[in-house]
Amino acid sequence: MDHSRRRFLAGAAGLAALAVQAKGYAVSRAQAAENAESVAAGSVPVAREMFSVRSADGTLLTGEAQGDPAVPEILFIHGLRQSRLSWDKQFADPALAGFRLVRFDLRGHGDSDKPTALEAYSDADRWAEDIAAVIAAAKLRRPVLVGWSLGGYVAGAYLRKYGGSAIAGVNLVDAVTKLSADLLTAEAATFTRTTTSHDLAERTAATADFLAACFHQPPTQIELQRMLVINGMTARAVNEGFVKTATTDLEPVFKAYAGPILLTHGVHDRLVRLAMSERISALHPDSRLSVYDNSGHSPFYEEPARYGRELAVFVTTANKG
Repeated sequence: MDHSRRRFLAGAAGLAALAVQAKGYAVSRAQAAENAESVAAGSVPVAREMFSVRSADGTLLTGEAQGDPAVPEILFIHGLRQSRLSWDKQFADPALAGFRLVRFDLRGHGDSDKPTALEAYSDADRWAEDIAAVIAAAKLRRPVLVGWSLGGYVAGAYLRKYGGSAIAGVNLVDAVTKLSADLLTAEAATFTRTTTSHDLAERTAATADFLAACFHQPPTQIELQRMLVINGMTARAVNEGFVKTATTDLEPVFKAYAGPILLTHGVHDRLVRLAMSERISALHPDSRLSVYDNSGHSPFYEEPARYGRELAVFVTTANKG
C-alpha cells in the first residue's frame, strides 16, 4: 500500500473515532467501518495530532495521536530498530476506529532523540520514564499498553517503576519479557552482535537481514525499502546499551500486575520463542494467549484484520473492569 493510501485510510479511521460516543465503552466495529466509509466519501481533513515531550533525562520523544480523547485509549510501543510507523495498519483499521490511538518513537529511534551514552538504554528506569512522559503529554487517563518485542520490555519497565493502577490492560506482542538464551533464538543472539558491529559492511548487511527476520509473510518491496530506512536510522547504542541492562527479568512484574494481559505471538517468530509468551500466560491468572499460525515476529502487521478485532475486544473488556 502506498504512502498516500495509508495516510488516507488512517485519517478516515481517525475521524470515524470522533463519531463514537464516550459513554459506555462499547465499540461497534460495523459502525466504525461505516463511519470510516462516510469520511472516505467526503473531503474531511485527517484528524492527527503530533506532540513532543522531554523525558526525565531530557531526551526528546516524538509522537502522534488520533481519535476522541474521551474514549478508551491504546498506547502502542514499537520494537527494536523500528518506529511509530510500525503501527500504520492499526491507525487505519476500522476495528480500532472507536479508540484513542497514540504512538511514539522510542529513544534512539525514528524522530526521537538518540543519546550516545549506553546507559541511556541500559537503565530500565529510562524506558519507564519515557512511557510516563508520553502518557502525560498525550493526556492519557487509563490506556492499554501494547508492547511489541522490545516494546514489551519497555511496558514492563513502566509497570516496574510506576505500578499498574493507571493502566487498563497490557497486550504483549511477541514481547521480550526476560533476557534469557532459552527464550530468545540463536538468530536473535547473532543479530545482537552483527547489527551493532563497528564494521559498516557487516552492520549494513545484518540490518537488512534483521528486518527480513521480523516477518513470515514478507511486506511488499516498497514497504521493505521504507522500513529499511527506519532501521538504518536507529542509533547503534540502543542495542549495545540494552544488552548491558541489569534488569533482565520482568516476569515477576507481569505476574504482579493486577490488570488483564493479552499475549499475541506468531508461530513462525525467528527472534522470540513462543515459550516467552507461554511463560507469562502461565504466570498471570487474567491472561490469554492468542497464537497466529500465519505470522512471524510481527502478527499485527502480517495478520492485521484478526489482530485489530482481538485488540478491540480486549481494550473494550479491559475498560469495563
